[in-house]
Amino acid sequence: MLQAPQRTALSGPALIRLLARLADVDAPESRQSLSDRLSQWLGWTDAIALSSALSGNPPAVTAAARSFGSAEESEYVRARSSLAKTVTGDSVFAADRRRGSAHGSAHASSQNAPVEPAADYAVFRQRYLSIQQSMEMAIGNLRGRLRGMLATRTPAMARLAMVDAVMERALGERERTLLASVPGLLAGHFERLRAAEQATLAAAEAAEAADDAGSDAASNAASNTAALTPGAWLNVFRKDMQSVLLAELDVRLQPVEGLLAALRAS
Repeated sequence: MLQAPQRTALSGPALIRLLARLADVDAPESRQSLSDRLSQWLGWTDAIALSSALSGNPPAVTAAARSFGSAEESEYVRARSSLAKTVTGDSVFAADRRRGSAHGSAHASSQNAPVEPAADYAVFRQRYLSIQQSMEMAIGNLRGRLRGMLATRTPAMARLAMVDAVMERALGERERTLLASVPGLLAGHFERLRAAEQATLAAAEAAEAADDAGSDAASNAASNTAALTPGAWLNVFRKDMQSVLLAELDVRLQPVEGLLAALRAS
């Protein structure tokens, strides 16, 4: 018997692993080093700016630098918590509580199926993009404030702030483009879940018809689908989309966490 090929386990961020699983694709590890990939992403003007930041004279720092403390840590925690709640508390991603657990026979389940309103993926796509914009704005503002504070610490920390500013300008557009493609990847997952449930409901209806004809095997098949709740696939999708957004939030916050680590050490 033929064996399905095993996919290579990814070791990257949770966002990449989630997308590879939900989009049903095999994403092999890149053989390029980070420096090689950066050389392809940076334009020549970006490369010059980065070289200047790394090799030029350290910027002068002010004599009265504001001390780093719990206020900045708390601001980060508040921003992260607020953005996470935006995802988990959004009404578009909220599970439909009315569906509950199924009762009765497969016949009742299949009869209830047409009552489900048509699900439009465009609604989910638009909401995903809107939350992405909220993330970008909130995290960008926080990153800029932390970078400004870092620039007042020591010449070495001021240089790090310059490098971070160059990297944000150089990679911001590429990051925006790549992350904006995520909703498109999830569209396939949406359709696969819906098609799988429709196929299961169709099988249940066929089993009901055969059961009416007195087939024991069909009766067993009908009982196996009795617990199916029409529309349950949509709640699965909502939860998956929330998970992807939360994983994306982790990725977007990495530069902020790096600046925080530098401020703690300065």
